[in-house]
This record gives sequence, structure tokens and C-alpha cells, in this order.
Amino acid sequence: MKTKVINIASSEGKIAETGMETLQDFYSRKFEWIPEGLSRDIGHVNIFRLPHPANKPVPYRRRDFFKITLCRGSSRIHYADKVFSFEKQALVFSNPFIPYKWESIDDKVLGFYVIFNTTFFNQFGNLIQYEVFQPTGTHVFELDDTQFELLSTIYEKMETELGSEYIHKYDVIKNLIYELIHFAMKTRPSTRIEQLPINASQRIHWLFLELLERQFPIDDNHIEIKLRTASDFAAQLNVHVNHLNRAVKEASGNTTSTLIAERLLQEAKIMLKQSRWNVSEIAYSLGFQEVTNFNNFFKKHTAISPVKFRNS
Repeated sequence: MKTKVINIASSEGKIAETGMETLQDFYSRKFEWIPEGLSRDIGHVNIFRLPHPANKPVPYRRRDFFKITLCRGSSRIHYADKVFSFEKQALVFSNPFIPYKWESIDDKVLGFYVIFNTTFFNQFGNLIQYEVFQPTGTHVFELDDTQFELLSTIYEKMETELGSEYIHKYDVIKNLIYELIHFAMKTRPSTRIEQLPINASQRIHWLFLELLERQFPIDDNHIEIKLRTASDFAAQLNVHVNHLNRAVKEASGNTTSTLIAERLLQEAKIMLKQSRWNVSEIAYSLGFQEVTNFNNFFKKHTAISPVKFRNS
């Protein structure tokens, strides 16, 4: 498919603020370009083959688009409190509601994936009604060789349609995507969860720390954190806040709030010593709505005020 492209700057700071990767962010991360017009609120679909030249690790985060991947090669898919693994090939459904991280075990993973946004399916059915896109549904379907080859032909048809001049080609692609959905729902889903040497609490604790650390450092390109409370992190991890708190306590011996406060304090000290921002700017960037609250927080943990710490 011929695509006119435009250069864009890195969007990692924006992702860190929102915790959500957009289609624009996806193209920037994978290919360092985006299709022209993608920033407009229009339907979008694209099909890719695996591997591609710009193949990079898939980080743990939410996306604002759907993705259906057909791949051959041993892989793990990390969710908040579980890991699905497959050794040969699988059909995997990703949606905007569940953050995930993809880990390829084999050096070379082959296959296809199609990405599309909600707008692409406007007035063409409700995707959320299908279990494969629901937060509590099954998202990983292991396949045998025959099934893999059959589904490969569907992706090849989508590629052909996308490159054609047929006026209704996007309707054809939508129908082919529905074929993938219904094929998966008719097969026996993969429910095998890999037994890793760490338990669910340790995994949630690790993912919580990863989300926490991703918000830093704060600088001119990333001037404010967005995840400030245990509830904020629980929402990003797609777990109940009580579940998050129990897991963090079990894995670390500390409360979620304590770990957040310790990291905020660490960043506050760095900024007070190394940045030119005033105390009010630092307070706001760390999520304190009032500078008084920041002063009280800092003094509680250090016994001195931010100004005295800066001047010491």
C-alpha cells in the first residue's frame, strides 16, 4: 500500500503522561513516521507482516486501537496478573481496555497483524459485544498448522483489498476481520497459563513499579505526572485497587501509597537540586495542586522544607 508520510517528533513523553499509546504513537514507535491525516478523527486500518524491518519490543501499556495478530513462533503475552504463552502459533486479540506486553521467545516470529480504530467500524456492528474484545474474555487462541495456513489466507486477502482501487474495499476488510473473530470464537480457546517462577502478586508489583518509573524523569517535554494514586495505577493495570494493594504489600512489604510517596520524594529531591524550576512548578509537576501540600509532604519525609533542601 502506498502511503504518504510526514515526519513527527518522539511521542514518548505524551505516552508517559496519558499511559495510552495512540495510533500516531504506534507508527512513531514502530516506523518513525505516521500516515498523513491520521491525526484526524477518521477510520483507520492497516495490515502488516511479521517480522518487519522496524520490529521493536512491545512495551506494557494500553492502546487506543484494536489489533488482531496471527503469529508463528514461541511468545508470551503479559497481562496484569497472568501470562499466556504459546509454543507454535496463535491468533491474539488486543483491545483498548486491557494493557499488555508482548515478549517474543523465538528470534524470528512470522505472521501478520491488522490494526484498526473504533471509528473504522462505525455503523458496521459493535465489536465490544464479542468475547474476544471484552476485558474478561479470552484473547489468545492456539492454532494447529492447518488453522494457521487458513487464517493466513484471510490476512493475504486483506492485504490485496487494501492495495486495490475497489470503492468498497474497506467493507470487504471489515467482513474479513469478522471472519477472524468468528473463527476464534468457534475454536477451543487457549486457557493454559504459563507457570512462571514468580507469583501473581510479584507480577502485579513489578508492573506497578514499571508504570510508576515510566513517569520519570520530569522535564520540559514531560512536565506533569498523571498516575498519582493507587486507584490510578489499578485502573491502568486493569485490576481492582484492593487487589493491587494486597499484591504490592505481599510482594514488597510496603503499601502502594508508600512506594508512590517514596518515588515522588526521590524525584522532588532531584528536581530541587538539578532543575531551575521553582518550588511551585515542581509541586504541580508532581501532582500537588497546592504548593502548601507539597511543602508539608516534603517536610514530613525529610524534616526540612524544599527551599532549605535546595539551598543546603
